[in-house]
Amino acid sequence: MMIVVMGAAGNVGRPLVDALVAAGETVTAVGRRPIDGLPEGVVSRAADLADPQTLRPVLDGADALFLLVAGDDAHGILDAAKAGGVRRVVLLSTQGAGTRPESYRHAGAFEEAVTGSELAWTVLRPGGFDSNAYAWAPGVRAQRTVAAPFGDVGLPSIDPADIADVAAVALCGEGHAGRVYELTGPALTTPRQRAEAIGVALGEPVRFVEQSRDEARAQMLRFMPEPVVEGTLAILGEPTDAEQRISPDVERVLGCAPRSFADWLGRHVDAFR
Repeated sequence: MMIVVMGAAGNVGRPLVDALVAAGETVTAVGRRPIDGLPEGVVSRAADLADPQTLRPVLDGADALFLLVAGDDAHGILDAAKAGGVRRVVLLSTQGAGTRPESYRHAGAFEEAVTGSELAWTVLRPGGFDSNAYAWAPGVRAQRTVAAPFGDVGLPSIDPADIADVAAVALCGEGHAGRVYELTGPALTTPRQRAEAIGVALGEPVRFVEQSRDEARAQMLRFMPEPVVEGTLAILGEPTDAEQRISPDVERVLGCAPRSFADWLGRHVDAFR
């Protein structure tokens, strides 16, 4: 089976490529530009989800597609996938598409397009990523400081490697068509606790500085659309019961408990040194 992985250089896409190769699948890794350092045998192709026409040669002969919420023409992307022979699609969406649809309309539109297609589909709705802590790395390296809002609000963030493993199973295995999986980590952790864990991993204290909501909003608006910023701040500061729920879906799919933030940090601590 030939599987096309969009966003193959990303926090989920890169471990997904590795997982699929380990499972013996043929993989085409796609990004906006060619990707270096891929496993032997993986084909690197450049294409842009914002321009579905660039996808047609990439998807030709593919059986399955790992898709991100990117670009504005979900139907055009899916048409290109069908024309190439794709029969199965796994969409990486977001928890907010279910809990706060008014703020995550872009993801919701992709979900509607995918679930309304003629393809066998699976939707993944992860909560916050453990790798979001990379945003703290410059402050940790320079001043051993983490600045974040809502320091004592806990959420069950997830290791992107677990998302990748679930995606690999859904792309290769049976019994996942028509399913929406809520993906979380194994426990609630707060920004203050995650900052403390980084200090433990480094062997020296890391100071936590609590940002105001307005400070965090101004920072997020530099790289996120305003509706997504408002939805994200609401989740971080006033999460619903659903957003704090620890989902059993990772363990149901993989047969093992999801990794902890400490597990993720142990593999990536060099980013904070």
